[in-house]
Amino acid sequence: MTPRRTGAGPVARDARAHIPVLLSDVLEQLQPKTGETYIDGTFGAGGYSRAILEAAPCRVVAIERDPTALANGQALVAEFTPRLTLVAATFSDMERAAREADVEQADGVVLDIGVSSMQLDDPARGFSFLGDGPLDMRMSQAGPSAADVVNTADEEDLADILYEFGEERRSRAIARTIVKARADAPIMTTKALAAIVERVLGRARGDDKHPATRTFQALRIHVNDELGELTRGLAAAERLLKPGGRLLVVTFHSLEDRIVKRFLQERSGKVAGGSRYLPEAAAAPSPPSFRIVNARGFTPNEKETDENPRARSARLRVGIRTDAPAWHGD
Repeated sequence: MTPRRTGAGPVARDARAHIPVLLSDVLEQLQPKTGETYIDGTFGAGGYSRAILEAAPCRVVAIERDPTALANGQALVAEFTPRLTLVAATFSDMERAAREADVEQADGVVLDIGVSSMQLDDPARGFSFLGDGPLDMRMSQAGPSAADVVNTADEEDLADILYEFGEERRSRAIARTIVKARADAPIMTTKALAAIVERVLGRARGDDKHPATRTFQALRIHVNDELGELTRGLAAAERLLKPGGRLLVVTFHSLEDRIVKRFLQERSGKVAGGSRYLPEAAAAPSPPSFRIVNARGFTPNEKETDENPRARSARLRVGIRTDAPAWHGD
């Protein structure tokens, strides 16, 4: 859990150099205690894991899908052996990761959603247009890359990706231009894609936001199935948490935050659930499985955003598990 979003800087290899977003709020809401077990769902540089382990003599099972972060994290594992276990997994694999660590139930789950600064700041990973590199964006470094999507998806599917995951209003114009450009030569680098988007959208005077920001966000979310993983991870956390256990989720944009907000509202009985197959009125209500701590969520103070601009869009939502059974399905 590293600082996230917007901007770029030098790649820091020491986990101590990374500033976890909303760390003081996370620790205050998680309330680590002696002998308890916590799931750190996005290990990254190990910032949250370290802070939790230093706050109390407890145990942390950390999950990470990025092979580079897994390799870099072994030093922290050695430092906190046997209290820290690091498992290669995604959110949807959280329960399997817990079983591998001989954990049946957790006292808390922390999820820091999105791409880490280590990934953003390394041009070779292809997450950012601020430095030229291969158009990759794969957190797990496996499966289809962003270049595969850009160069093979048909125009309509590409436009849908940009609109749904990037909330890009001119998605069709961008998709049309991408398809035309790739007919001449494959689009293989971040710089090439950013230039294509900039030709379509232009740059507004005084606007610091690069016009390709939404396009890159959309492709990254699609390539890594980030919203699907978040949805499945929330349901997995619900099943893993013991009564009184705490779910903490830090998000960085509205698409993520809406999913978390809706999940907690449904599970706390604030809004109707239902399913796509049954009208909500016909769906039997389930007992609330969570209690919401703060309906508005927690956001960084001015001091934190001044020290870490990547924290500006962060929001922390917290739910406390009740003793009701987990709901069926996601």
